[in-house]
Amino acid sequence: MIKRILITLVSVTALLSIAFSYVSYRSLETPVNLPNAYLDFNIPHGSSFRSVCKRLSVQGVLKSPVALMLYGRVNGKSSQIKAGEYRLDAGRTPKEILAQFIEGRNIQYAFTIVEGWTADELLLALSQESKLTHTLEAPLRRALHEVLNLKEGFSEGLFFADTYYFSRSDTDLSLLKRAYSRMQKVLAEEWANREKSLPYKNQYEALVMASIVEKETGLAVERAEIAGVFIRRLKKKMRLQTDPTVIYGAGKSYNGNLTRKHLKTKTPYNTYMIFGLPPTPIAMAGREAIYASLHPKGGDSLYFVARGDGGHAFSSNLKAHNQAVRKYQWKRRSDYRSTPSQ
Repeated sequence: MIKRILITLVSVTALLSIAFSYVSYRSLETPVNLPNAYLDFNIPHGSSFRSVCKRLSVQGVLKSPVALMLYGRVNGKSSQIKAGEYRLDAGRTPKEILAQFIEGRNIQYAFTIVEGWTADELLLALSQESKLTHTLEAPLRRALHEVLNLKEGFSEGLFFADTYYFSRSDTDLSLLKRAYSRMQKVLAEEWANREKSLPYKNQYEALVMASIVEKETGLAVERAEIAGVFIRRLKKKMRLQTDPTVIYGAGKSYNGNLTRKHLKTKTPYNTYMIFGLPPTPIAMAGREAIYASLHPKGGDSLYFVARGDGGHAFSSNLKAHNQAVRKYQWKRRSDYRSTPSQ
């Protein structure tokens, strides 16, 4: 009699186990219940699979966390989930959500390093990006130099101007490292395919030139021509005489109005006073400016002046240049602008 009861209990337990397994499996194949079209779900670094399943249950994504926890552990998937912020779409099953966590298909955000930004402008914009984890301590420039092993004052221009995508688990430093590595790669590629007979000692000087070209014009069609002007001036031992370098060297004393005092104050960046290139880049450059600096347009122009429509008038001699200055600068048009319209 006892033996029959035990056999019955074992049978019932087995049937219940099979039934539970079936129900559990079906629940893993059943689309989750979301109140809206999607739910943004964050997995912080160091989160356990158990805690993730429980949070999914608390937020109403799972009816019960047990089935997914058992499935993940039995299949060895519980240790493969990746930190990040995920967008869980309505209609997905728990198994598909787990696959999303394992593959790291998380929400991607964009951060753009704008062509022409200085290092200070970059670091300020980065510090205001709330979706990044901030690890650099103030002062930011010094912290950046230490992390990237840069010499003091040489972080300028070393980050490639482009759009970078990141997840909420990424840090400000990881993004900067990517931009720094990208610049090294792009600069090396462009340097390897440069034109011959350029007056640069190394690729860093080419980057200095690219930063000047970047600040002088926003018109892609003009970059190579402006680079050609500066390179011819270097070859002829003429001063570059470019305002953006003076402005950079003036620092906080520049308030938007370039004065005679600025032009007559000698700094390492005042190309009205010094010969050759300034010691460092003055801004972040994109690939087009780098390419233009290594593939300048030929010709005989040695001067240029802003026309007021975002472009420039080029001249081959000082007389023609002075005429252009009188035409475009002395009597400026009512809609004068130094940058091209968007």
